[in-house]
Amino acid sequence: MKSSIFINGLRVYAFHGVLPQEKQVGGWFNVSLRVHYNITRAMASDDVNDTLSYAELCEMVKQEMAQPSNLLEHIAGRIARKVLDSFPQIESLDLTVTKENPPMGANCNGAGVELHCDTSDIIYLINDKTKE
Repeated sequence: MKSSIFINGLRVYAFHGVLPQEKQVGGWFNVSLRVHYNITRAMASDDVNDTLSYAELCEMVKQEMAQPSNLLEHIAGRIARKVLDSFPQIESLDLTVTKENPPMGANCNGAGVELHCDTSDIIYLINDKTKE
């Protein structure tokens, strides 16, 4: 059985971007996170201690979004590292970080990055703390 918990479209105001104005004025970002792990224990027990806390995951995302970065790729890597480091029972995760109104001279619903990490990527993400 494949199972996961998720946060869908967490909207956060943050100060990410290459341009100085993006760092001063900020903008809206959407973050979606799906964490794959075995939920069978929680299904049987109905005990909150047998599951991952999506409230805790949400707080981790908000903490990482509060730290300015130039690149969305860097933000995605930081979020993935923090989540994977905090919950060793995670098998894989899917993460999307979208800038709602990117300054690129086009009318679009956003631009962003999408990341899928499975168990083979976990060691790399946790150990690669370059440029931080």
